[in-house]
Amino acid sequence: MTTPTTTFPLPRWHEGTTVIAPPEGRTGAWAGAPSAVRDGDTIYLAYRLRKPIGEGRGFVNVIARSDDGIDFSTVAELHRDAFGGESLERPALVRTPDGRWRVYVSVATPGTKHWRVDLLEADTPEGLATAPAVTVLPGDDTVGVKDPVVLFHDGGWHLWASCHPLETDEHADRMATWYASSPDGVTWTWRGTALTGRPGEWDARGVRVAAVLADGDELTVAYDGRATAQENWEERTGIARGTFGRLIADGVDPIESPHAPHGLRYLSVVPLDGGRSRIYYEGTRPDGAHELRTELV
Repeated sequence: MTTPTTTFPLPRWHEGTTVIAPPEGRTGAWAGAPSAVRDGDTIYLAYRLRKPIGEGRGFVNVIARSDDGIDFSTVAELHRDAFGGESLERPALVRTPDGRWRVYVSVATPGTKHWRVDLLEADTPEGLATAPAVTVLPGDDTVGVKDPVVLFHDGGWHLWASCHPLETDEHADRMATWYASSPDGVTWTWRGTALTGRPGEWDARGVRVAAVLADGDELTVAYDGRATAQENWEERTGIARGTFGRLIADGVDPIESPHAPHGLRYLSVVPLDGGRSRIYYEGTRPDGAHELRTELV
């Protein structure tokens, strides 16, 4: 497997540590979809727990804190029933410029393939547990919206979301990443498609931006991709570069778990002092379950 030539902090599975184990040790049970934020010497981590389809799916988003980036204690839980959803997916945890906390929650509409994104805001991470939810990315009859990555940069808010066409259930697993901007992080304007799959490549069936690093107007991103519908839920991680509205894949082989079917996805990057980073990601274990892992890069 080719190793990308990039300064982006990428996983090396055998150097990683398990942070959160899945609810069960079997296929369809997941701990992962992390979104991490540094606040001084503390790291806050939002993640999703999931059971197999028909047994609960994504039943809770958890927000936890850690002083070392490895051992976490729960400070808030967001349960799917509070959103009237069939499942929850990746949350996006954000610290606003004025010091408040936000979490963007991906919610599945019961009985459909549709997804929406709700926003909760509070003075503290603990307060998110009881904060009211406001739908900020509703999607519509033609598209489901989920798994946002949210960035405040250069005085403005930016968002990349996984968007799924809903014309037929057969094709609802397809995904592209759309880009949106906002003056306040609440009211969003779609600006177009930022990244799509490449025919004949490992990401042909769909792509989802997972982490964004900005240097001025130049972006380097990690993204999840899959080649076929059968690889749904087992995406691997690649790198793309570009600007806020348009990203182009590097064209190198993806990073993957050593355990079949090799899923490694939802990378989250926390910059640390001294040019280092702590990364979090979801990966496939030998028993087919997914665990949440971390590495110091």
